[in-house]
Amino acid sequence: MASSLARLAGNKQTSSMSRMVLGLVRASHPEPAAAVTAVAALLAWGVGHRPSGIVAVAASVLASQLAVGWLNDRLDADRDAAVGRTDKPLATGELSRRLVLLCGIVAALATPLPALPLTPAAPVAIGLALVSALLYNWPLKFTPASVLPYAVSFGTLPAFVVLALPGTPTPPGWLVAAGALLGAGAHFANVLPDLDDDARTGVRGLPHRIGPTASRVAAAGLLLAATAMLVFGPSGAPSWAGLVAIAAAAVVLPLGWYASRTANRRGDRAVGVFRAVMVVAVIDVVLLVASGRVV
Repeated sequence: MASSLARLAGNKQTSSMSRMVLGLVRASHPEPAAAVTAVAALLAWGVGHRPSGIVAVAASVLASQLAVGWLNDRLDADRDAAVGRTDKPLATGELSRRLVLLCGIVAALATPLPALPLTPAAPVAIGLALVSALLYNWPLKFTPASVLPYAVSFGTLPAFVVLALPGTPTPPGWLVAAGALLGAGAHFANVLPDLDDDARTGVRGLPHRIGPTASRVAAAGLLLAATAMLVFGPSGAPSWAGLVAIAAAAVVLPLGWYASRTANRRGDRAVGVFRAVMVVAVIDVVLLVASGRVV
């Protein structure tokens, strides 16, 4: 009898731990975290990092993404609960707010550590990207300057990957500009599903002020501009692969709009546009790696 009770208690403890881990994953914004980390790792491989460098770059970027996601959900917990966000573990009470805050702080402090052995500039660059992203969480998401942290953080990300190379080469200006354009476009796309909920809870960033139609136009224009920057920015004639990438981006984005409209009709969150952004980002990095024109 005692052994059965012990097994039952152990099973409950294991189940509780599994739910906590799953909740932490959900609160970390796993899709963008995985996509940004994969893009950074692919870019690191493309610019010539050794395997150890690729791992270090990916670890720093993943830590920064976890920090941003966890701290974002902790700061937004009351607003998410007010609008009934059942997909947010903090809003539903599945996770301890204190635990998520602690995890976010630990991840933030860990962010520059994997980059320390690379170059002196590398931890500074990834630290800048993280601080910029955290400033979006508070207070800039409530202001007309809400797009700036996305532009700065995404522009700094490829700079970090290049600066982490031996010899600390100077990142090309067109590469930084493309990252900034991609980040700005991602901001407008990311906010679109939450415009109504944000309006109810006092969030008034730039997309909220210009409205959904203008935000869709801004997202599409900025993302296409990012791809065009990668195609026409490097010296020399643009490749056929680059022109195909522009065409692919022009197709992927409308598909994202369509998926979002379908989700709206079903009453689901319209995340198709943001997923289209992630696909465009992958297309852009594959284009860079294939062309070998980064550094």
